Amino acid sequence: MAKIGRRQFVRAAAAGAVTLSRVSRALAAAVDKYDLIIRGGRVIDPSSRLDAIRDVAISAGRIAAVNANIAADAVETIDARGKIVVPGLLDIHTHVARSAEGPGLVLKDGVTGWIDAGSQGADHIGDAIAVARSSPQQGRILVNIGRGGILPDGDTMDLDRADVAAARDAIAKNRDFVVGVKARLSGNVAGPNDREVLRRAQDAATAFNLPVMIHMGQTLSPLPKLLELLKRGDIVTHMFAPPPNSIVDDAGHILPDVRAARRRGVWFDVGNGVTGHIRWDVVGAIMKQKFWPDTVSTDWNTTSPTTGVVDLPNCMSKLLNYGMSIGQVVACVTVNASRIFPVFRDRGTLKVGSPADVELLELREGAFEFLDNYTNKITGRHKLFPSGTVLAGKRVPR
Repeated sequence: MAKIGRRQFVRAAAAGAVTLSRVSRALAAAVDKYDLIIRGGRVIDPSSRLDAIRDVAISAGRIAAVNANIAADAVETIDARGKIVVPGLLDIHTHVARSAEGPGLVLKDGVTGWIDAGSQGADHIGDAIAVARSSPQQGRILVNIGRGGILPDGDTMDLDRADVAAARDAIAKNRDFVVGVKARLSGNVAGPNDREVLRRAQDAATAFNLPVMIHMGQTLSPLPKLLELLKRGDIVTHMFAPPPNSIVDDAGHILPDVRAARRRGVWFDVGNGVTGHIRWDVVGAIMKQKFWPDTVSTDWNTTSPTTGVVDLPNCMSKLLNYGMSIGQVVACVTVNASRIFPVFRDRGTLKVGSPADVELLELREGAFEFLDNYTNKITGRHKLFPSGTVLAGKRVPR
């Protein structure tokens, strides 16, 4: 068989893509009635670089068409005029699995995929798996390297709790639900053990080619000493945590080691939370340098609606005050998040053929108050509110 050159390959691939696109349009045009059409919304789909008024048609739980003024009828129609229509929201740092009610609560906020970030370690991983297994939307688990999970006296203050063999066993027995390892490294969690805890987390994760998420901020070890242990695909959460050992130096400049980590493929996540994770002056210094987060997450638990977290759209809204556009913020909870965990690879998009997880957002203008973790307040002119959710092609009751 003759070899095909790179130029020939590119031309052939392009021709194939054009053909597929024509087939998709032909199929869409041939449909007389869809299951659901979301009409007239501002569709923002960063995966397709789309920001325009469009209709979104759904059949058999899949996106069937995204076009202007789809002429076909539908069993059900949603009027999205004046709303923003985006792929279903993905929250990669939650503690949803600590409560059986968690998945349903975040689904009402528009979260159609979630990651529980280390609520449980090897000793009780089955409790978290049970919540994920019964979740109406996709839910997956990061196993805490501390075998007891989140503990009041510190997950790994006793280094013996950072048990590599136990973590590997928990992963091996639950490969369909465990998608990474969490290492909480703050001084009141790991104490002087932080670097060794991270090394052990990597030992557990790399045996299965999984990422490690580190909880940074207020660590005893300097942040560069921790970053040097991270590999491509690992995640740094709580990126807006203040000193000691923030991602900025005393003058507010991004550490060279932080930029180097991003260049080699380490992701940076917000992880809003409520204690020590976000302070407005630090946010301002980081965002001024346009070191945008890769993902926005909530660090959600059942008390979040009564705190400065509220919900994922609220956490997204905070970044609109610091120079990010609506499209950039939406990318953080859709296409960017989908690239981190393979379980979400077909999510975070409205491309034809993808699972029909869709969120309607309302962007309101006014004077909105936002809290950091230190009771400091800022006022923003815009705020996003969840306005309707479609999961697997079905409207979610609110």
